Amino acid sequence: MTLPTAIHGMVDRCRAADYPAVVARLRSGWVVMGERQVLSGYCLLLPDPVVPHLNALSAESRGEFLADMALVGDALLAVTAALRINYAIFGNVEPALHAHIFPRRPEEPEATRTAQPWALDWSAAPSYSEAVHGELKRRLAAALRKP
Repeated sequence: MTLPTAIHGMVDRCRAADYPAVVARLRSGWVVMGERQVLSGYCLLLPDPVVPHLNALSAESRGEFLADMALVGDALLAVTAALRINYAIFGNVEPALHAHIFPRRPEEPEATRTAQPWALDWSAAPSYSEAVHGELKRRLAAALRKP
């Protein structure tokens, strides 16, 4: 039996249209803005239905999830001044598949420009806010709708 995780709760809220940080519904799941915008534009891809890890998906579903992850990266490149996108799938803390997608920009401080995102100060990062991040979320959603 799989116990519900925070990922399960987020997906349930996305399905109920009760999650303000939702960007878009893709083939494999939901794109949401990260609760802490440690790097502006930080997103997660949440599978729907939730599965324990990438290898629990069929080959076809796995391909869709990974393609959607790259699609989010493409959209972030299109709507931000990012030089590259960092992708991460762990699942050690929340044992449910989810992908972290981080735009990396040239104006990041030199001391942290090459650091992996978990080395950044998450406690100082702004929380997702519709007032602050809503326009970026809407531009990202529009980029994801383009063929």
